[in-house]
Amino acid sequence: MLQDSSQRPSLASQTQDLAEKTQRWLRIGIDIPLVLAVITLVLFGLLMVYSASWKFSIQLGQPAAYMFIRQIVWVILGTFMAVLLSRIDYHRFSKLMLPIMLGTIGLLIVVLVLRDTRLGAVRTILSGSIQPSELAKVVTVLYLSYWLNNHKPVLNDFSLGIVPMLFLIGVNAGLVLLQPDISAAATIILLGGILFYLAGGDMKKIVFVILGVAFFGGIIVLVSTTGRTRMLDYINGLQNPVQASYHVQRALEAVVKGGLFGVGIGRATTKFTGLPVAPTDSIFAVIMEETGLLGAMFVVGLFVIILWRGLYIANRAPDPLGKLLAAGLTIWIFIEAIINMGVMVNLLPFAGNALPLISAGGSSLTTTLMSIGIILNIARTNNGVIPERRPASAVVDLRGWNRRGSVSRSGRFTNPRG
Repeated sequence: MLQDSSQRPSLASQTQDLAEKTQRWLRIGIDIPLVLAVITLVLFGLLMVYSASWKFSIQLGQPAAYMFIRQIVWVILGTFMAVLLSRIDYHRFSKLMLPIMLGTIGLLIVVLVLRDTRLGAVRTILSGSIQPSELAKVVTVLYLSYWLNNHKPVLNDFSLGIVPMLFLIGVNAGLVLLQPDISAAATIILLGGILFYLAGGDMKKIVFVILGVAFFGGIIVLVSTTGRTRMLDYINGLQNPVQASYHVQRALEAVVKGGLFGVGIGRATTKFTGLPVAPTDSIFAVIMEETGLLGAMFVVGLFVIILWRGLYIANRAPDPLGKLLAAGLTIWIFIEAIINMGVMVNLLPFAGNALPLISAGGSSLTTTLMSIGIILNIARTNNGVIPERRPASAVVDLRGWNRRGSVSRSGRFTNPRG
């Protein structure tokens, strides 16, 4: 028998039920758009790693599914860590930051001592399983967020604020640069500058630091054979794509073959005919060949959602520390994505940044998922799931993201509500 239309739930009641379910998710601190974007990128990444890695695995002397299976293991581990970090109040991490920073510096030194050379650089330990430079990026964001939050009264003081901060950034960036990994070192410096700005750093001092870093960075690039070659290849590639580096030429070939709709999942040919490290640094080129411009825009859109939700969570964070953590981690993920995708289409000089949540590799995937866990932790605090640790005067905002409060030039927090 057909159901009486009068007994069917109305559109209004269905909408109300959906709204109630959404509110239940929000009450337990789940930011649905962020979680869905992350899950989609991870699953899509597994599909693309499977497509791009089997020949690479065989070249390593392993079974065809070797890298794909490893990626699944990293996804499980990273997801577990993300869930764990989303449940622990981020304020409790404060006492762990110094040991974590010292441990990261130790790993960077171990890399230089062991000298496990891969692809012309010394970047990994444990036979390529761990890349400490990836860890150094996220640890820099975490440590600086806590450090800047604790040193706001002296943030703009040259000797008590700026010099110690530059030392912290310089140690990490310098050790990474010795590997050499110019792109990772530049990313660390950029993240440090962004966090200093968000924490209320004086704009004149920020410009001074940026000019100083740009000057010395330019000297390093010119002195470094790798850096100079990459910059020349980039400039030549802008004038004529045929004169770009071999890596970028193969990536552009994949882009052209993909067209608007792509050749189909698993049907790319450039991953077999010369595209270097297809499952890792070059996976966006494989995505563009197999799914076309539409698939690439889909991926870009997902990263934009992560940026949107991450900054939204940062803007609603209950205290300055939450704002710095959420904004810093979100911007780091987005910067990594933009650099990787920009390099593959020759919009940026060549860099070895992985595509977050998609590229094969445990260090990048697990650190990104752990960062997502911390952002979700801050979202849970926003929704009152975790008790807020803030005085009434701490209802503030970074750089005027909203009008509830502001950071004064002295680095002290003010609350216009009194």
